[in-house]
Amino acid sequence: MPFLENVVRGRGVPAARLAEVAEHYHHFGGVSPINDQNRELLAALGKEFAAHGIDVPLYWGNRNWHPMLADTLRQMRADGVQRALAFATSAYSSYSSCRQYRDDIVTAREEVGADAPVVEKLRHFYDHPGFVEPHVDAVVAALGTLPAERRATTRLVFTAHSVPTSMDASSGPDGGLYSAQLRTVAGLVSTAAAPDLTWDLVWQSRSGPPRVPWLEPDVNDHLRAIAAEGVTDVVVSPIGFVSDHLEVIWDLDNEAKQTAAELGLGFARAATPGTDPRFVGMVRELVTERLYASSSQRRLAPWEASGPTCLPGCCPAPVRRPAAAGR
Repeated sequence: MPFLENVVRGRGVPAARLAEVAEHYHHFGGVSPINDQNRELLAALGKEFAAHGIDVPLYWGNRNWHPMLADTLRQMRADGVQRALAFATSAYSSYSSCRQYRDDIVTAREEVGADAPVVEKLRHFYDHPGFVEPHVDAVVAALGTLPAERRATTRLVFTAHSVPTSMDASSGPDGGLYSAQLRTVAGLVSTAAAPDLTWDLVWQSRSGPPRVPWLEPDVNDHLRAIAAEGVTDVVVSPIGFVSDHLEVIWDLDNEAKQTAAELGLGFARAATPGTDPRFVGMVRELVTERLYASSSQRRLAPWEASGPTCLPGCCPAPVRRPAAAGR
């Protein structure tokens, strides 16, 4: 519960919803699997960097639980680190998936003091082949578990974490960039994995107060809708995520799978990149791209077009309205 309270601080999430989510964690020993997944990614990155002659120390700092980012920066300072590159485990543009990480870095540096390491966040990677291709192969593998004779009535359903509609509207310099980037990835994955199938982009893991509009439809509501249309089987691909953390293994592998079973839908959940070698290699490429950007004259690939930094004013923090009296 202390971890979840850190996650939702200032967001007005009802206590009942928080208690409900806490129960999800208790099904997995009371802890999130994401820390172990981050350790596995760090270990894979260490090997990848060594194999390519990149001699830089690797550190890990969390936003909401230990190891906390400020503590990590203190250790880095003690180790003599003065500058660092930050890889955030989120591929897309919005306040929650990008700008908040940058704000957290600023806050942690202020807590550590004037001699804290300077930290620069690496760019978005939503359309990088090292992120897209593992999702493509995962969809192909998931489709292979469903009856081939029902392929004509099979649907691809791509999911990502829902956010308030106002947050999506303010993402990117012109608005709507979060949902637009996700539609781009859904299109890339579906074209490569199953161009003959219809696909939808839906949302999951809403956590805000009911009075605030969030992106819809929810994955469970969508499964009910397409079952009524005659769809017999679904592949659910969580393109909004990089690993099988709790919002994937609970919200999809438990809740969405149960909904599908109640509807008589065949259900297969595609994997996330995790420590796929292509994803690990992508992180190395993002680092070397930034390390050598000033001396490189090569033409940018399409997935590098977003550039290394955010534009000023992109993805502003949401306005927090004071709670009504008695709430």
